[in-house]
Amino acid sequence: MVNSRLALVVAVVLSVLCIPFAPAAQDAKPGKTARIGRLSPNSAEADMPGLEAFRKGLRDLGWVEGRDFAIEARFAEGKPERLPELAAQLVRNHVDIILAGSTPGALAAKQATSTIPIVMVTTGDPIEGGIVASLAHPGGNVTGVTALGEVLSVKRLQLLKEAVPGVTRVAVLANPVSPYTRSFLRARESAGRELGVQLQVVEAQDPTKLEQAFAAVASQRAGALMVLTDVMFINNRRRIVELAAKSRLPAIYPEREFVGVGGLMFYGASLVDMYNRAAVYADRILKGKKPAELPVEQPTKLELVINLKTAKTLGLAIPPSVLARADQVVQ
Repeated sequence: MVNSRLALVVAVVLSVLCIPFAPAAQDAKPGKTARIGRLSPNSAEADMPGLEAFRKGLRDLGWVEGRDFAIEARFAEGKPERLPELAAQLVRNHVDIILAGSTPGALAAKQATSTIPIVMVTTGDPIEGGIVASLAHPGGNVTGVTALGEVLSVKRLQLLKEAVPGVTRVAVLANPVSPYTRSFLRARESAGRELGVQLQVVEAQDPTKLEQAFAAVASQRAGALMVLTDVMFINNRRRIVELAAKSRLPAIYPEREFVGVGGLMFYGASLVDMYNRAAVYADRILKGKKPAELPVEQPTKLELVINLKTAKTLGLAIPPSVLARADQVVQ
């Protein structure tokens, strides 16, 4: 009787040991909750769409917030000069990885640490900016996603010229201290010559200079406006769109959010998609990959969004050839 009971117990134990089981999250990921430092040049409100897309990307990859990862965010509130100290705070807090937005943000993070992995999401040229050695072989501790804004700026000019037939003068709103501005200025002459338009750069370094910049646009009799990528412009997008409407200027913008507050046109990469892709980088790095081993990615999908309501207010008839290429038309 004892032998039969013992045999039964042994059989049960062996059967339990043979049952396959799903590994816990810690088996596929670090044994502790990963601390992700978010370094943003924007306000918390302006940063929300990108950060939520990043969170969703991690969830889709099986990460559970609060158990597998926690985000510690620092927001510069549209003041890039705050980024170095905010980056230093994240380093002092020993985060496991830094998610850095914008070229200034990625630079601040890189200057703050050479050991903590950094995933960047930028629209500037990370090679020229000194962030990575090359897209294929970034080297160091930084990799991520970039939209190469200089190339997109030229394409935006082309679309603006097509949307506003006959325009000969285009004003370009730029922040003189922005790295994006330096990239554009190099391509300005060749782009203007190729498109047959005169490009007039007007500068605004802080929000108090925006009205002055638009007054300069009016005095130069520009027929359309292109806004360059800049943190300050993004954080003041509603005011910029209002000033463009007041000046009755057809304008194309560097971020989709401008169209959301009444801007006429947007062309470029979706920041939401870029942050979603950044989650893939974070996932791979937190599982053991080194940033230097992960090539920098460029968006494969570019979007054209046109606000027809704004076009009608401006008395502008967008040519059918341009509308046909739009990914979204706001009625």
